[in-house]
Amino acid sequence: AVLNFVSYFFSDKLALAMYRAQPVTREELPRAYQIVERLTQKIGLSMPKIYVIPNDSPNAFATGRNPSHASVAVTQGILNLLNDEELEGVLAHELGHVRNRDILISSIAATVAGAITYVSEIGRWGMIFGGYERDDNNRGGGIGALFMLILAPIAAFMIQLAISRSREYQADETGAHFTGNPYALASALSKLDAYSKRVPLQATPSTAHLFIIQPFLGGFGSLFMTHPPIAKRIERLTGRPAEFTMQ
Repeated sequence: AVLNFVSYFFSDKLALAMYRAQPVTREELPRAYQIVERLTQKIGLSMPKIYVIPNDSPNAFATGRNPSHASVAVTQGILNLLNDEELEGVLAHELGHVRNRDILISSIAATVAGAITYVSEIGRWGMIFGGYERDDNNRGGGIGALFMLILAPIAAFMIQLAISRSREYQADETGAHFTGNPYALASALSKLDAYSKRVPLQATPSTAHLFIIQPFLGGFGSLFMTHPPIAKRIERLTGRPAEFTMQ
């Protein structure tokens, strides 16, 4: 819980430093800066700090503990890849996370999952070292309780992933609502999915949920998806299967 509290207040600085994000001004990046300015006025948000990540893999994320302390970071790759309408869709998605306070929600989810894991660990070790009745009448109940204590943190983690996926859908919907152009965001997602596979962004599991599309984790990390499938996101945005929408 303490780690999640610290993460909530300092996650922006940690994530930005991890990916060597550099702050930029309106003069240095007028294209993205003007899009964000226009969107924040429409959504009713304070102007966030804008950062560029020196990486050719196309991606973006928003961070910050609340709308008044928000930052939006884009990779050089995404700036090179997307047209203005697609970039607006991506930035609107990220501002949707800010508006919906998703950093707070993910921190609460992580805290609850951590608390369940902690209580489960105490219970499991208590049963191992404290002992319990081992006669035939209680053995089954003891084994069942131990089984539940093992499964509880796994279930909590899976729920945390499900919450992360639901917040991505919500940010897609929020972004599309404020741009009035869901097809631009759908097109951006399709491009990002294709190009990020060619030039993958190496990310840590602790920050994967921040990005607009799932970064490459490799190994067992790919089993724990923090994002819904791109095809499903496109279908929800456009009301049509992705293979027909992007033709």
